[in-house]
Amino acid sequence: MTHPTHQHLAIHAAVLTVSDTRTVVDDKSGQRIQALLEDATFSLADYQIVQDEPAEIARHLQGWCADPTVHAILITGGTGFSARDQTYDTIVPLFEKEMTGFGELFRALSYNEIGAKAMFSRATAGSCQQTAIYVLPGSTNAVTLAMTQLIIPTIQHFVGELQRL
Repeated sequence: MTHPTHQHLAIHAAVLTVSDTRTVVDDKSGQRIQALLEDATFSLADYQIVQDEPAEIARHLQGWCADPTVHAILITGGTGFSARDQTYDTIVPLFEKEMTGFGELFRALSYNEIGAKAMFSRATAGSCQQTAIYVLPGSTNAVTLAMTQLIIPTIQHFVGELQRL
């Protein structure tokens, strides 16, 4: 028996941009995620931009995780080391399981593009309430790398495994 790949599973994803300065007009990373989801024939369940405030970030994540029509959440921004970068610190404690390999692979791939500065990324993934969650840097290049090399090729498998009983 082969391991299921769930390659025909429909995906409905929510996108959250965490930024103190971005708007719908200039949110290139959020727009890039949406375009790549659409290209992969996945559906956009919701899209929001919030300030880098832990309560706001957690409120959106918890609301989407409680919604059975949202299979995956993609968060961009707030993953660095500045005082205002609070996404990673807010999301990781909410994970039921963390996918450490995602961050490791992302940093390895990023190293090929940007060198040693890749180690400053706190990109990660995990799950909460059968919802796949990805936490990505705010850079459009980083989002493109994560989406094309890691997320799009495996998101159906991730969601399918979370839904398996």
